[in-house]
Amino acid sequence: QVQLVESGGGFVQAGGSLRLSCRTSGRVFSGNHMGWYRQAPGKGRGLVAHISRDGPVFYVPAVEGRFTISRDDASNTLYLQMNNLKPEDSATYYCNALLPLKRGPWGQGTQVTVSA
Repeated sequence: QVQLVESGGGFVQAGGSLRLSCRTSGRVFSGNHMGWYRQAPGKGRGLVAHISRDGPVFYVPAVEGRFTISRDDASNTLYLQMNNLKPEDSATYYCNALLPLKRGPWGQGTQVTVSA
């Protein structure tokens, strides 16, 4: 059964840091480009960062320089290190494959709340 399990969210003050983790099944992770997405209340889910299967990364401008995406292929785990967090980063964060055809069912996500 395909599962995506995000963890590591929490409540932090602006300027703080969090490290998100996403445990996945091999079918979604192995050999695929993987991404972190976020959804704020009342808004759609959008891409935050992605990492290719062979390493190259991409960040949306809003998080570039503050967030770092990484992957551990041995454990099928995706990470997102978030530094210098801002209130506008508050959202539920999800992971999944970058390409829609490679995605599994969306997990529960992990909530990040950043206070001013």
